[in-house]
Amino acid sequence: MAQIDLKSIIQNMTLEEKVAQLMQLSGNFYYGLAGEITGPFEEMGISEFVVKNSGSVLGVSGADTVRKIQAEHLKTNRHGIPLLFMADIVHGFKTIFPIPLAVGCSWDMELAEKSAEVAASEAAVAGVHVTFAPMVDLVRDPRWGRVLETTGEDSYLNSAFAKAFVRGFQGKDLAVDQMRVAACVKHFAAYGAPEGGRDYNTVNMSERQLRESYLPAYKAALDEGCEMVMTSFNTVDGIPATGNKWLMRDLLRKEWGFDGVLISDWGAVKELIPHGVAGNEAEAARKAILAGVDIEMMTPCYIRSLKNLIESGKVTKTLLDEAVLRILKLKEKLGLFENPYRAADAVKEKEVILSESNREVARELAEKSCVLLKNDNVLPLDKQQNIALIGPFAQSSDILGAWSWQGEVDNTANLHEALQALTTNVTVAQGSHVETITDEQVTEAIEAAKAADVIVVAVGEYASMSGEACSRADITLPEAQLHLIKQMKTINKPIAVILFNGRPLDLHGVLDEADAVLEAWYPGTEGASAIANILFGKVNPSGKLTMSFPHTAGQIPVYYNAYNTGRPYDGVSRDHYLSKYLDIPNKPLLPFGFGLSYTNYIYENLRLSSDTMTADEQIQVSVTITNTGNYTGEEIVQLYIRDMTGDVVRPVKELKDFQKVSLNPKETKEIQFQLTEAQLRYYHQDMSFTSDEGLFELYVGGSSEDVLTGRFTLKKMYTNLND
Repeated sequence: MAQIDLKSIIQNMTLEEKVAQLMQLSGNFYYGLAGEITGPFEEMGISEFVVKNSGSVLGVSGADTVRKIQAEHLKTNRHGIPLLFMADIVHGFKTIFPIPLAVGCSWDMELAEKSAEVAASEAAVAGVHVTFAPMVDLVRDPRWGRVLETTGEDSYLNSAFAKAFVRGFQGKDLAVDQMRVAACVKHFAAYGAPEGGRDYNTVNMSERQLRESYLPAYKAALDEGCEMVMTSFNTVDGIPATGNKWLMRDLLRKEWGFDGVLISDWGAVKELIPHGVAGNEAEAARKAILAGVDIEMMTPCYIRSLKNLIESGKVTKTLLDEAVLRILKLKEKLGLFENPYRAADAVKEKEVILSESNREVARELAEKSCVLLKNDNVLPLDKQQNIALIGPFAQSSDILGAWSWQGEVDNTANLHEALQALTTNVTVAQGSHVETITDEQVTEAIEAAKAADVIVVAVGEYASMSGEACSRADITLPEAQLHLIKQMKTINKPIAVILFNGRPLDLHGVLDEADAVLEAWYPGTEGASAIANILFGKVNPSGKLTMSFPHTAGQIPVYYNAYNTGRPYDGVSRDHYLSKYLDIPNKPLLPFGFGLSYTNYIYENLRLSSDTMTADEQIQVSVTITNTGNYTGEEIVQLYIRDMTGDVVRPVKELKDFQKVSLNPKETKEIQFQLTEAQLRYYHQDMSFTSDEGLFELYVGGSSEDVLTGRFTLKKMYTNLND
């Protein structure tokens, strides 16, 4: 690949051209470019000059469209600088995978990576260069609508998924492998901790908590080579992230050494004004550029103000040149100067998108993402049984999720169709809508249920009930669906509930009424087929929750790795003056790491190679697992630790490792982990990242609650953290 003299290009650019390179516009600006720019675009102050010299485009795809826009752009850009095409490819392009929260429940890094690779290939042939993914925000509040985009409440697991997604999207060499796209990790930082679970709301936490719980997954993505970072809408230490110099310049760029492109989220630069840290667009532009934001998405603060700020000496020209250089370097890394169309190819679109091999990956990931929450000898079903399929999601293809930008329900089978492909003994009735119910619907459902051997009730949230700006204070199922389940209970037939949703729910009225409950999330294009395979036992469910399910919204936030408090409650003590609720348990309804199977696993013989660890020696942890049932299954074995006496308060449990193991009926295997001193480190009072000498508890089991326990002591800890 020929070397492009990027610095020479920058030297020959005018100030106006450089500023325009920092502007990201939506595709609307590029359709009919020769025409007059009017209406809201004119109100934004976006001239034809800016459109012709802007650096990137948002939300455009389709090989022919992208090639046309790029060709028109290059005709008028006097430096031959190509456009970057970016889009939200969050969990699939046309082939939609389960939502990331569901992918998290698979605990499967290989499949997660493969899903990103497939999404990248489909997006690349459609002309996309950059995806705004992975979203790695740690979340402990299911009221927040965007929990569907995260892989859960644990920083270790989120970090592992962050790396897997980046590997899948980017591959090893973006210039050579044009079927990949550049990744953009988001939202930097701590967007997943808004007060009250309300989107865009204030985030307030200590630097220690930020570093320990919320920053590791972003860092993991960058360590894997992620090319871009997106700012978050929230505050960090009282300063909106998009204008936060400490966060972006000091931490991200200086401490972590990130020299890639930093992009604002949609409108976030101008939002510094309503946040109350900028009085006008010029001040917002100045704070954002000083904080290190290279690309302003869909607000005109840079365009309207940067030139004057530089000419008046309030912003140095050097900062602008650095931002432009970073953008041009990414374009060079993608090979766009030599091939501005990259992989965009209308013929390949037809070959690659929604191919059977892509669908197979989506189906397998959906199968591994479903979590069996309850099963009182109802599942798997027998194909000879008469099945009544009831509920608003029985024949609905609204199972893709809110961020399935290019997903099409026409290419998505519904649950009724998927069951019919495996058995003819299915009768269907809607039973209710998502939020309303009629007497006629109930009557029809009751008649279908009476004639059946087993009732399958498909319920959940509309896709529009979760996602961005979709926070919910009440996270129970809508009352209409709870009423439907209650009516089905009166038939005295076995009931299996299938849940389609984008967040952990308050499952009262579901778990207590149903005999079996399968959490399917929004499972994607092949989700219905995956569920059918699980219902009939072709696939043994193996998913485990990566976010706790609360008893009620009043318990939120509830998460497994909490602090103990000075007056801890063990769930049994009758002492009044303890940290507890009077009306509900402290612990979640369903804990982190929980998930059932069609078989049973017995954990025995937890052994540690030593009861003492030093900085130079590992401890080998071993446990035997036996599949005592009649189905082959895959178990996710989880290893946790607890530092019993820390420099600062430590969580009651911390996930440190896990393994997936496949076991045949009656088979026993020994699983081994290697635990090192480095895994025991955390941020101390002085913000040093080190470990403590002293006693540790260790836990191994099938969830954060169902564990075997051991102990060891750490001695002779390192003082040199580079060892």
